Amino acid sequence: MIQTNVNAFKDLLELAVKQKAAMIYASSGAVYGKLPAPHTVGKEAPANIYGFSKLAMDHLAMKYAKKFDIPIVGLRYFNVYGPREYFKGKTASMVLQFGLQLLKGEPAKLFEGSDKIKRDFIFIDDVIQANVKAATAGVSGVFNVGTGKARSFQDIVDILKKELEIEREDVYIPNPYVKQYQFFTQADIEPTREVLGYEPKFELEDGIAADIAYIKKIYEEEIA
Repeated sequence: MIQTNVNAFKDLLELAVKQKAAMIYASSGAVYGKLPAPHTVGKEAPANIYGFSKLAMDHLAMKYAKKFDIPIVGLRYFNVYGPREYFKGKTASMVLQFGLQLLKGEPAKLFEGSDKIKRDFIFIDDVIQANVKAATAGVSGVFNVGTGKARSFQDIVDILKKELEIEREDVYIPNPYVKQYQFFTQADIEPTREVLGYEPKFELEDGIAADIAYIKKIYEEEIA
């Protein structure tokens, strides 16, 4: 994890300095671990090696930003979902995974207490917006990319069933990842708004509605 996310990133930073290019890179909301929300840049406590590696990237990036005269922006993505993610397999968003479960005629499989497990789910179009604005802002810094709102996994399933016109009982299973699991995430996006001019446009209902055509396409082409 360190070799891929930190050591290789240092090589990319060196290349950006050499080319005098802006560096826009993917950090992650995982840097906040189990800290209470809203999650704010400058207050981090990663609960796993992935989150630790992303925080190390942020620290390294800001050292380079101070030393060299190029803009370097880290974007801490929260829970991203949307078209073109099927290739990620088991790490694809739960929006896609739940949608495919339902289309296969299966019940949605949720962890127990999923109505209280909430995340800041962000649609891919808003992530793209943040990247474009970061690339043209001419500033350096680390910023959260989310909606600023926490929604539950139960919300996802309920919205999917409404969009797909499916009525089916859900199945609830024990959560095997309790010790390192983030039960509540919510991004503080005020600095992202103020500095980058970022404004999320998709509520969870809007994003899932926009994603339905892709979910159906993947089901028909890859599974049915």
